[in-house]
Amino acid sequence: MTEQVQPPQGPGASGPGPDGAGFTYRGAEEELIVVARPEARLRAGAEGVRSAAGADVSALNMFLSDEQLALEPLFGSEERLQQNPEEGVPDLARFYRVRGGADRAAELRARIAALPGIDTAYVKPPAVPATVEDDRRLKEGTPVTPDFTGRQGYLRPAPEGIDAHWAWQRPGGTGQGVTVIDVEGAWQLSHEDLAAKLAGVVVGTPLTDLAWRNHGTAVIGVIGGDPGERGVTGIVPEAVTAAASFQGIGTAAAIQAAADRLGPGDIVLVGLHRPGPRFDHEIRDDQKGYIAIEWWPDDYAAVRYATARGVLVVAAAGNGGESLDDAVYERRPDDFPEWWRNPFNPSNQSSGAVLVGAGAPPPGTHGRDHGPDRSRLAFSNYGVRVDAQGWGREVTTTGGFWDRPGDLQGGPEEIAWYTDTFSGTSSASPVVVGALAALQGMLKAAGQPSMSPERARTVLRATGTPQQDAPGRPASQRIGNRPDIRSAVTRLLPEAVGSGQAERYWDELLPYPRELPPRLRLFVAGAWRNLNHPSPEIRQAVHAAFAGGRPDVRVWFSDDEIVGLVVTG
Repeated sequence: MTEQVQPPQGPGASGPGPDGAGFTYRGAEEELIVVARPEARLRAGAEGVRSAAGADVSALNMFLSDEQLALEPLFGSEERLQQNPEEGVPDLARFYRVRGGADRAAELRARIAALPGIDTAYVKPPAVPATVEDDRRLKEGTPVTPDFTGRQGYLRPAPEGIDAHWAWQRPGGTGQGVTVIDVEGAWQLSHEDLAAKLAGVVVGTPLTDLAWRNHGTAVIGVIGGDPGERGVTGIVPEAVTAAASFQGIGTAAAIQAAADRLGPGDIVLVGLHRPGPRFDHEIRDDQKGYIAIEWWPDDYAAVRYATARGVLVVAAAGNGGESLDDAVYERRPDDFPEWWRNPFNPSNQSSGAVLVGAGAPPPGTHGRDHGPDRSRLAFSNYGVRVDAQGWGREVTTTGGFWDRPGDLQGGPEEIAWYTDTFSGTSSASPVVVGALAALQGMLKAAGQPSMSPERARTVLRATGTPQQDAPGRPASQRIGNRPDIRSAVTRLLPEAVGSGQAERYWDELLPYPRELPPRLRLFVAGAWRNLNHPSPEIRQAVHAAFAGGRPDVRVWFSDDEIVGLVVTG
């Protein structure tokens, strides 16, 4: 294990969640961001700062020299940015990052903001993974990895899961032709279950902290775990996965750099959050008040840049237990630029990202009950801005438990660790990414255009399994639907879905062969179509319709599988 240094004392540098004592993510740093005045047209280089418009920047250069600081473009050179301007994206060339003076960020912010040529400056709390603690006991010993896919309930058909099993039987449904880049801190790139399609680190240098490494490994495992008889299987095991670390460059620059390496229809995942204004950006072990990172101007600009290029961005809504509709997010901080508008307010221009909340898994998953299936977990942020939900508890995947060996499988070899308890909007977000990647793969296989960011958000909101109420957490506290790949296909690829009226039915309570699931079979358009694991309500409705003598059972099907059913008589 690498040596672990003491973390900086700044807002957002610890975790894990609202229902347990905190652990620390080491290495996360505050970021001092400077926004230049547009008329100054600053240029920062090795010789200091100059103005292309001829403005006097001697005071700025003197300040930087005296304080032993450097000003560097946050998103790269202005010349490069001007080569590919994107409509509706804030001017990225105005954003700079201050190097040095990390322990004096607040003091330096006020002084640098007052200098000629500077519009404003602000301090961003460190971003940390949006995951929460679980108290599952750890297992000991050297493992021989068994097959854990039976514990991955999120792969199963709706309403329990997103129906990855169905997607795998369709062309492109395993994510072929799609690339996903995970933006965060670190990963165990040598994990035994991530060998097939992991492209490695394409941006930045990973942190050395074990907790960060476990988090990143868990995220990649949900999306791209290798198929086979060992360990887990990712939702889209044929998608290419890659990693982008924000260490040394900041989250906004990492998002932009990741987007530059992708094409339209590919996906950037941001499973991070920061302490917001509710508690004055203070560090909290319970993570209350933590929010999605798009609230900060440079992160918003980077996400907007990515989505304007056709890249899907999926981001954690955060674990702060916050209503993102609250008026506290409308108030522009004094040190934010004047053009800033609250991105959580749908009346303002959206970043275009898919924002993900955390929902409860089905009661009884891994022997636990977190409330009604698909209800908002208490720690999850919510609001009209949130597009969809994923499992926020009991997610089985690769990696260890926080800063320790795996709780599902531990042992001396980190490359063979697995967890049963990945959680938070951090675990919810890769579930949604997997569903989107499966859909993008199927669209590519069908010769159809990939979903744009706007279309992806529309499909997630219009399809899927609805959120449910929980005591004290009604469905009006929106975290959105749980994705259902099969139902989304009926909207995206209607030509691949047939329909017709059922002529007769067969309720196969005891299927043969025995390994087949219970099925309700309906004869439609000249062939038998199968509905696996039908609910008692559906069975009763179909029985009653045919018993009445004039059945009106409308069926939608793909090949021999039923993807939709409406009983009206």
